Amino acid sequence: MLEILPMTKEHIEQVLRVEEACFSIPWTREDFQREMTENKMAIYRIAVLDGNVVGYAGMWHVVTEGHITNVAVLEEYRKKGVADALMREMIDIAKQKQMIGITLEVRVGNLPAQKLYTKHGFRPEGFRKNYYQDTKEDAVIMWKYFE
Repeated sequence: MLEILPMTKEHIEQVLRVEEACFSIPWTREDFQREMTENKMAIYRIAVLDGNVVGYAGMWHVVTEGHITNVAVLEEYRKKGVADALMREMIDIAKQKQMIGITLEVRVGNLPAQKLYTKHGFRPEGFRKNYYQDTKEDAVIMWKYFE
């Protein structure tokens, strides 16, 4: 059964495995250690299946808004509700913390991710030109506002 749990320093090794499998310019161990120990805005959740981390999501709580930093799921666990569960958790946390909304950037060409975010009420609000370092691909800025 899939569990969504708070990420701790003890999960960094497994999260790195997901990160490196999913991104061409992955965050480093030091990046995640900083998020877990120094960044007071950071909120991270892991998706655990059969004792293994198969995905994770991160968000920064910046004043009254949430900024999704990462959403990643190992390829063999995609289209099985893992990212969906992680997004529901991020939205629930944002509501509990009385944020006015959540934003994120997603590659223009990443249609599956855009579909996931749209399903959860995110809407395109703009673009960031040449946002991704590896390909210079543009990012779609998406927002979900709470009432």
